[in-house]
Amino acid sequence: MKFHVPDMSCGHCTAAITKEIASLDPTAEVAADLVARIVEVKTGQPDTAVIDAIKAAGYDAASV
Repeated sequence: MKFHVPDMSCGHCTAAITKEIASLDPTAEVAADLVARIVEVKTGQPDTAVIDAIKAAGYDAASV
């Protein structure tokens, strides 16, 4: 699943998002594209749970 994270702009942002998603699902695979501001996540968790984790990291997110 892919999410647009408009305020993600640096390595710190991606680290914070990855950490929150890992707390939701330690086996999740997270890949971030800073230029496109897209986070791709491979997990068994629902989209809404991943969006909530990204929001918990301090960033808005929407499914792409």
